[in-house]
Amino acid sequence: MSEHYFSEKPEVESNRRKIECTLRNHPFAFMTDRGVFSKREVDFGTQLLIETFAAPEIPGDILDVGCGYGPIGLSIAKSEPDRMIDMIDINERAIELAELNARINNIQNVRVFQSNLFEKLEGKWYAAILANPPIRAGKQVVHHIFEKSFDHLKDHGELWIVIQKKQGAPSAKQKLETLFRSVEVAERKKGYYIFKAQP
Repeated sequence: MSEHYFSEKPEVESNRRKIECTLRNHPFAFMTDRGVFSKREVDFGTQLLIETFAAPEIPGDILDVGCGYGPIGLSIAKSEPDRMIDMIDINERAIELAELNARINNIQNVRVFQSNLFEKLEGKWYAAILANPPIRAGKQVVHHIFEKSFDHLKDHGELWIVIQKKQGAPSAKQKLETLFRSVEVAERKKGYYIFKAQP
């Protein structure tokens, strides 16, 4: 059975590499590694989510679920310096990299911590939650992210999700519509959908 990037302790041998990119008009350098998602480059879906996201009108912290080595949370933190961004992942290698990448890019308005989805977020509510959900973990996990996001959003908060059509975007939208008052397609490009959902 192959190991996935949502393993808690990746067993594949570490082999770090540096990638550079521009996100939300800011240059970034990221250290990546084997055993984390999209180690060679920031994947198209993640980039589309980052560039489409608009901060909500309400004040409050923002959450990056399944942060990997940090492109979503760190790029949002850089463009929203007055907000705190929480970044969570089950993968301890991803957490190490996200912390390192925050230092490399001199970003201080982030909190990075290991958590199996929302288990360590009891009593916390967010103005916005973003996720490129781990499709390979299965529909049950993806739907759990939707359900718990609903529970952890402030009034008038927003959930932003990226998902490919061929990986279940239509059924994901149907699930979101059972939970949220408003679900809209904020962007659609190259088979990727960005959903914005509000409770």
